[in-house]
Amino acid sequence: MSAPARSQPAHPGGTHPTRRRHLALVLAVLVLIGSNVMANRVLPEWGYVPWNLTMAGLLLLIAAWAGVGPTAVGLGIKHWHRPVGVGLLLAAATALIFAIGMLIPSTRSAFFDERAAQASIWVMLFQVLIRIPLGTVILEEIAFRGVLPALFGAAPSIRWRWGPVLGASTLFGMWHILPSIGINTGNSAVKDALGGSQLLTTLLAVVSMTIAGVLMCALARLGKGVKTTMLLHWATNSLGFVAAWLIMH
Repeated sequence: MSAPARSQPAHPGGTHPTRRRHLALVLAVLVLIGSNVMANRVLPEWGYVPWNLTMAGLLLLIAAWAGVGPTAVGLGIKHWHRPVGVGLLLAAATALIFAIGMLIPSTRSAFFDERAAQASIWVMLFQVLIRIPLGTVILEEIAFRGVLPALFGAAPSIRWRWGPVLGASTLFGMWHILPSIGINTGNSAVKDALGGSQLLTTLLAVVSMTIAGVLMCALARLGKGVKTTMLLHWATNSLGFVAAWLIMH
């Protein structure tokens, strides 16, 4: 007579581990939807950084509640040399590419941005050193390269699975719907390329950011942690703003 099948142990607190992870995933997505609306439509400018840092912390708490720890979301501190080293190399490569782009007349216009043109040096420094790294990079990397892939079923920095990567990256693309509104008039290169069409601009933003999300997951895999993509994300956004500011002043 065969032994009776044993059910999987429940998570502390009585909830099955898989069910708790699924609940955490839904909760994390709802938090990000609310956060996106708040950051882009409700909060004053000064509230952007503290709000997003709070949301990043909340996502990590949700992941911990589901049994997903720091290592699983790519934030393990035991082996930090590789993710930081790879991230610094990628940031240096980004800086070189931007420098070349600024020097070539045919690509120089891609950096024209009215937001950079209107920024003083103090606003530029605030954007580059505070708003972008603390308000944008930390939340987006923790959410879309760390917490969401892990809650979908596999963290890219530990184990590559297309389902979690595509799920998190698609949400990353949709995350950029609200920020894309208005860029077709603020950036002259986008305006010239797309003819000022907001719908086309938004669709392009979603698709391009979804592809970028997959690439960033691959780089998190390469660097074995989201510290790699944090450094690259900061370099891409911040140095892009610096390049635009230098050209427009």
